[in-house]
Amino acid sequence: MALNLTLEFSGGAELLVDKQKVHKVEIATAGKTWKIQDLLYWIRDNLLKERPELFLKDNTVRPGILVLVNDSDWELLGQLDYELENEDNVVFISTLHGG
Repeated sequence: MALNLTLEFSGGAELLVDKQKVHKVEIATAGKTWKIQDLLYWIRDNLLKERPELFLKDNTVRPGILVLVNDSDWELLGQLDYELENEDNVVFISTLHGG
């Protein structure tokens, strides 16, 4: 069993994943349900090219990174406990800008 997901990074978050805004990924789930928490660890281990501390803090996304699942704020979906479904679109938007 596998999850096919579209992961999008913008607002500067794409700089952490080799400046590639859209990633189409297939994740082998071994039959277990995957939550956003699992996805964050997968992103850390497989997509982040540098400075994972700019993306993750205390096992969740850093403050200032907006997460949308299928265009809905993840806070409305249970945040880390949201169970991912095949073909979900997960967007990470950095709202923090240096100056």
